[in-house]
Amino acid sequence: MTERYLGTPAAPAAPEPGLTGPIPGHLPERLAISLWDFSWYTRAGAGEPYEHLDRAMAETVDRGYNAIRICAAPLLVAGGLQVDGARLDDLAADLPIEGLGAATTGGYYGERTRWYDTPGGYSIDVRSRLFELVETAKRHGVVVILASWEYQQSPSFAGDERWFRAIDQVPLADRYRVLAEAFDRILAELEASGLADAIAFTELHNEVDFSILPPVQEGGEAAIEWLRSRHPNQLVTASYGKPPHLAMHRLSPALGVAQFHVYSYGVLDALQRRIDIRSEGTEGFPNAELRALLRPDAPSFAEYGRPAPWKLEATVITDQMIYGYDQLDADAWDTWLYDHYGEYREVMLREIESRVIAIAEWARWRGVPAVVGEGWVGYTPLHGTFEEGPVGRALAEHGVRTALEHGVWGVVACSNAAPHHPMWADATWQRRVNALVTGAA
Repeated sequence: MTERYLGTPAAPAAPEPGLTGPIPGHLPERLAISLWDFSWYTRAGAGEPYEHLDRAMAETVDRGYNAIRICAAPLLVAGGLQVDGARLDDLAADLPIEGLGAATTGGYYGERTRWYDTPGGYSIDVRSRLFELVETAKRHGVVVILASWEYQQSPSFAGDERWFRAIDQVPLADRYRVLAEAFDRILAELEASGLADAIAFTELHNEVDFSILPPVQEGGEAAIEWLRSRHPNQLVTASYGKPPHLAMHRLSPALGVAQFHVYSYGVLDALQRRIDIRSEGTEGFPNAELRALLRPDAPSFAEYGRPAPWKLEATVITDQMIYGYDQLDADAWDTWLYDHYGEYREVMLREIESRVIAIAEWARWRGVPAVVGEGWVGYTPLHGTFEEGPVGRALAEHGVRTALEHGVWGVVACSNAAPHHPMWADATWQRRVNALVTGAA
């Protein structure tokens, strides 16, 4: 009896754990990333997580991280842009932080909305603090991923709308160019200060597919190649919030790092659709399903009001999202997710695995390092614990292990694992997961 011939698999039979592409020799062999985003300057007031950068960095290292990913606010600190006859550089030296502003019912908008829980009430020199952050990171043995969230939400946290107005005046076709020119100035100054080796890589912008930017092929490729030519020792790229996992060949070959995000919304998406929380202008909002999840003392949508119109222009989230997340009963939210998770468990696990592998294989094909800079479930209320709990942690570990098995260079333990999130308190879990990452080199 002979074995039947069943064909030759198109993909390798086993994962390839070697890195998908070369990295500069001075950088860590694996990156355990904490997502500091823009919060290092929007949550830097008295008593806030980033008031003291040295302390925040020490806590980060204690949890096993060796990399942080930030919004460097390049257009604000080095864009050379002007509005109302004034240079943004001057505003950067004394930027008022306000958050989304005072709510009409008391408190402030975004106070229970993850990433937007910014009370503000102080001013900060963002430019000098950026260089202080890089110097502090280097001293602690941490490398920094430079990015920009400016065409997604960063300016909405300011108490002065000139930042947003200045960058909004830049024609769509020129936005990648001005981002590259701003990063060029920042990198040149870091090089002159002896800090360039603390930069892991630079991405022109975070999640270009979910930001007020044209496709990368429309100006982004030229900007990436220009910035790389100016700083040949630096890796340069742009990131995607949801890369085309079923058609990765559509991605630009100019990307110097495959820095993509892997969120498997699954049960979370089912809930969000049910309560229509991510839309805007919905007649009759909030619907009955959302009202059933609100806190007993929640004001009506009309009573709660909304942030200043320019702040909503400056961010990709909506007034319905702000109201919903601010007024939800977090326990009721979590209970619904746990009650329905079983229906989505297998597809969420498979989705995380297949997306990570697609990213890694594309990166290996292009010969560039791969990074999962954000993941794993999705956007949850500030005090929701589904992603921080046993289910979310298991999904995260599945993503991290899959990434390491397939040669991904850098990976987050979880997007919610940073000083400004409640999950930061779970130091034991973060140390364990990050040990997997740094021990895989």
